[in-house]
Amino acid sequence: MQENLVIVESPAKAKTIEKFLGKDFIVKSSFGHIRDLAKKDLGINIGEGYKPVYEIPGDKKKVVDELTKLAKSKTVWLASDEDREGEAIAWHLYEVLKLKPEQTRRIVFHEITKNAILKAIENPREIDINLVNAQQARRILDRIVGFELSPVLWKKVKPALSAGRVQSVAVRLIVEREREIQAFKSEASYRVIAIFLVPDTDGKLTEMKAELAHRLKTKEEAKAFLESCKDAIFTIEDITKRPIKKSPAAPFTTSTLQQEAARKLGYTVAQTMMLAQKLYEAGLITYMRTDSVNLSGQAIAAAKAEIVKLFGEKYSEVRN
Repeated sequence: MQENLVIVESPAKAKTIEKFLGKDFIVKSSFGHIRDLAKKDLGINIGEGYKPVYEIPGDKKKVVDELTKLAKSKTVWLASDEDREGEAIAWHLYEVLKLKPEQTRRIVFHEITKNAILKAIENPREIDINLVNAQQARRILDRIVGFELSPVLWKKVKPALSAGRVQSVAVRLIVEREREIQAFKSEASYRVIAIFLVPDTDGKLTEMKAELAHRLKTKEEAKAFLESCKDAIFTIEDITKRPIKKSPAAPFTTSTLQQEAARKLGYTVAQTMMLAQKLYEAGLITYMRTDSVNLSGQAIAAAKAEIVKLFGEKYSEVRN
């Protein structure tokens, strides 16, 4: 009989993890959040210190019933993600399933590999209530701001639009910036760029570009400067040689991943995160919602081995 129940967020992740843990573990998914602020009224008791009023949505009741039955007489491992939302999901599961401290373990991992999962099982921790409270504050603010502003949008702009604590501020910043752009009075200026043919030691001519250190305000100024250069003799006064060190780019964070995907592939944020989620669940990348640029020892060792194999030891320089 399986004595351990592991609860993760997504079903794809559940199948992969169950393979790693063996017959003593059953792995199930919560399919994300199992409860949210009540839809009736505001879902927040403002008079009681902004106390949230939670309810289990109709589409999650079957999931909750199944998890409640499975959790009885088992050690429950809450293995939702390590961000604010993941910590809140773990806390909601603890509350809704009426778990006891002695039967509950909170585990986190940054990659879905056998080593990472087994290491997480060996190092459980408690639910981080500070992270939970951060998520609750964020959700409550979203509801309050949206509840107050969305009806104004429906009336003034278009029905069914939503306003959030981030959207509303971002729109204001964009509007203010657009007004600055419209009010800006442009001034012309002229760059002067010269192309010199420089002989090397063998007498071979090489092109070298140089730009005037300052810009000229009018076309007449630029023409006058060029006229004065017609009979000028140009010389190189000094050459300085110095070594240049170029470091590799840091591993992606959430924002740099989204920026590069948009710049190089034209992906939206939603597309990027959907693809990253699939790669993570397949065990091919680390958890993608992060501000950390640290890599695991296993990833660094694998990269080193591949570089040495392809290019040789001299091209391998391990760094953290």
